[in-house]
Amino acid sequence: MAHVAEQKDRDLYLGLYERFDRSDAAGPAWLRSIRRRAIARFGDLGFPTTRQEEWRFTSVAPIAAQAFQPGAGVTLNPADIAPATFAADGLCQLVCVDGRYQAALSTVGPLPAGVRVASLGALLGADPGLVEPHLTRLATIEDEPFTALNTALFEDGAVVIVPAGVVVEAPLHLLFVAAGAPAPTMAAPRVLIVAHENSQVRVVESYAGTGAGVTFTNAVTEVVVGPNAVVDHYKVQREREEAFHVGRMHVHMGRGANFSSHSIALGGALARNDVVAVLDGEGGECTLNGLYVADGRRLVDNHTTIDHAKPHCDSHEVYKGILAGQAHGVFNGKILVRPDAQKTNAKQTNRALLLSDTAQVNTKPQLEIFADDVKCTHGAAVGQLDEDAIFYLRSRGLDLDQARAMLIQAFAGDILGRIRVKPLRDRLEAEMVRLLPGDAAA
Repeated sequence: MAHVAEQKDRDLYLGLYERFDRSDAAGPAWLRSIRRRAIARFGDLGFPTTRQEEWRFTSVAPIAAQAFQPGAGVTLNPADIAPATFAADGLCQLVCVDGRYQAALSTVGPLPAGVRVASLGALLGADPGLVEPHLTRLATIEDEPFTALNTALFEDGAVVIVPAGVVVEAPLHLLFVAAGAPAPTMAAPRVLIVAHENSQVRVVESYAGTGAGVTFTNAVTEVVVGPNAVVDHYKVQREREEAFHVGRMHVHMGRGANFSSHSIALGGALARNDVVAVLDGEGGECTLNGLYVADGRRLVDNHTTIDHAKPHCDSHEVYKGILAGQAHGVFNGKILVRPDAQKTNAKQTNRALLLSDTAQVNTKPQLEIFADDVKCTHGAAVGQLDEDAIFYLRSRGLDLDQARAMLIQAFAGDILGRIRVKPLRDRLEAEMVRLLPGDAAA
């Protein structure tokens, strides 16, 4: 019976692909060929199960059980998306609803000469050669069924291309909104970011939800960081409580490149975020920071891989989780140091704060080191609020709730304080104040 159910799950998406493949949105011939391989691979793999090591603590059965259909592209107005936006001088904002670009909600200029911030679907129709060298080249489909499914079905998304030597001062905001509907809906947004040599750019990639109903976002982001380029990336996931979110980001870094990522996960019934960063040039530096908050019966899973492929590279990683109720957190952080990657310096820290006796976290740091002249460290800690610290704060006049809230906010503030986009940081700090002293702190 299980095999029959699994085949039924696959047949649903194979049918969606067949209909999509007959449409103009499927793209040029080279992309259609990649899509065919991707859907065939998904057909072979099916959805992952807890029998697989990478998914041991995260069951996607609730996703597989739903008969998701592509979202209808509900028309929204600025007030609908206002909670997911932020104001910044010169802000460029590109908005997709149910995976499709919405020009009426977007502001994509002015930009420095040569910089492109555009709908992926529009570029595939008008200038596919601009994205062909990079699109689908980093995010592999061989062992990743969700990536394969996204590759087969993505219709639209966002493209950011920064020419060599150009510095983009204002942040770029890529906003993806899942508009709820009576029936379960899905979207497969795709993001491509290319920063050429000696360029600099700051990108905020955020996911939000409106309306009601079950939604499934299956997102893939590919980031190419050229030699000596700087990319400062933020992912903010705050979809509604009924939402499922699976996101995967692949990063390729050239010589002397600098990439930083800050992942903030505040929403969804089930959220899985994977980051794979390859330091493929000497002198590169990679920073991965993350903060996740969950209560009720929600599950948040973060898997990261930092691949040191070349020598003289540094990586820094700090992930923190705050869990209440019967929430479940997962962190799996892998550092790979290849044989030629001498003089690697890598540090990983993972901490989780449990606010109830029924919350749980599974943490697994991994070091795979095949070079001998390296410095690699990792640390993991799981605990509850410090009773001595609570006692001290109460002795200074705070009540119990105020003391708990202050300690929780300080724990989260270590990550939020690293966000360099001040309007975004201010909005997220206000969101944390709203979340933590209430249900999340109970």
